[in-house]
Amino acid sequence: MTGGSPGRAAQNPAGPVGATTGPAGGRRAPTIMAAGDNVVDCYDAAGLMYPGGNCLNVAVFARRFGARTGYIGRVGADAAGRHLVASLENEGVDIRGVGVIDGGDTAHCVIGHVDGDRVFLSSAKGVSEFEPTAGDLELIAAADAVHVGATSGLDAFIPAFGRLTRVSYDFAIFRDPEHIERIAPHTFLGTFSGGSLDDVDAAALADRALDAGAVYALVTRGERGALLATRGERWTTPAAPATVVDTLGAGDTFVARVLVGLLRGDDVDELLAAAARAAASTCAAPGAFGHGIPIALSARAASHFSHPHTASAASASPTTQIKEHTP
Repeated sequence: MTGGSPGRAAQNPAGPVGATTGPAGGRRAPTIMAAGDNVVDCYDAAGLMYPGGNCLNVAVFARRFGARTGYIGRVGADAAGRHLVASLENEGVDIRGVGVIDGGDTAHCVIGHVDGDRVFLSSAKGVSEFEPTAGDLELIAAADAVHVGATSGLDAFIPAFGRLTRVSYDFAIFRDPEHIERIAPHTFLGTFSGGSLDDVDAAALADRALDAGAVYALVTRGERGALLATRGERWTTPAAPATVVDTLGAGDTFVARVLVGLLRGDDVDELLAAAARAAASTCAAPGAFGHGIPIALSARAASHFSHPHTASAASASPTTQIKEHTP
């Protein structure tokens, strides 16, 4: 591993790279907003749904890692939407940016597993896609960073976000060079899921994002560990030992810890090791961050399932905590 102080602040219109500081110059908890991509992850075999989505997960995990966080998104006025909002509140995440849409369904994914590794079987976006309001932009402008994912449907607004604050962008498995060239110039931290990549290809992907303008590039590689790079500096970390029950949310955990650490000015080697341990911990239980309840979707949304879970199941309180188990 190598360390050092990165020096690419000029590439990022959001401001200098380095720790967030308080009035006396000491470190303070960074403020992070996450925008778009909320779902209920429905484990059909277990009959449980969990709050999730890349950006919603990052908001929760960043809060657990000591940041002040908020979530900006849209949910339906249904049991799933109520559960998402209640879960955010229980985790201490600011929900001023959450809009509740009457007459529509909250987004959901149907999740299966192969040896503990999550498999996405089907999904429906529901009311999750939106255009940011003036109020949303005010929340973003007041934050030290905003986290957005490739699945948020907000690519058209990334340049505007980048003029307001630092942007963390999760490219997920998408590696199209044109997409990287379009998004990376506005990005403080660009993240890629690269479990299938060898060392050479992972480094090349990180370099492509840096050359396009990202300040930092992160490539998470599952059991192969992760690579974090900035211009002239590169760090790697192995995966931490894990008892794998469910990998859903592990990558989001890693991203949240890295983003908080970079904003806070943590030692890079230490923050990467901490991120690996946190991701391993997430793998030890079903759901990204817990809060599982019986599946309660509308009849329309429930048509994705092998057996019906309709709104009639909504008699369970959306804040009820169900004991977690291996699905």
